[in-house]
Amino acid sequence: MTDENLKFMELALELAKQATLKDEVPVGALIVRNGQILGRGMNTSIGDHDPTSHAEINAIRDAAKAIKNYRLKDCSIYVTLEPCAMCVGAIQHARIGKIFYGAPDPKTGACGSVVNLMTIKEINHHAEAIGGILEKECGQILKDFFLSKRKKP
Repeated sequence: MTDENLKFMELALELAKQATLKDEVPVGALIVRNGQILGRGMNTSIGDHDPTSHAEINAIRDAAKAIKNYRLKDCSIYVTLEPCAMCVGAIQHARIGKIFYGAPDPKTGACGSVVNLMTIKEINHHAEAIGGILEKECGQILKDFFLSKRKKP
């Protein structure tokens, strides 16, 4: 794990904290190329009334608009939670090369926790997934969020 990986995951974690303030599930994501942030996203599914408004999708949309290209070649994504199948699919379609994530997702994780979409040989693009970056911090923000939800009447 490099200092750069930690820096970008900390920034993704800040986006997750912003999502919490909007009463969204706290997940944040960044698209990075050559050390430069091209796109940012956080979960906005609740406020947008859109099940596809995951942090990864929002970051991909932001980066694609910034570079005016739907292909995000030579990019990496930093996300605080292991991406689901929908998000891994979008990452693969965008041709993002590396997925760095914080906490594993034992319910919907598609980088190995539930299924590993990177190992399906018929899919024509495979990203490399590296998990566990600031895992404790990324997992704790989610635990705290859902604990507060359960405590509300």
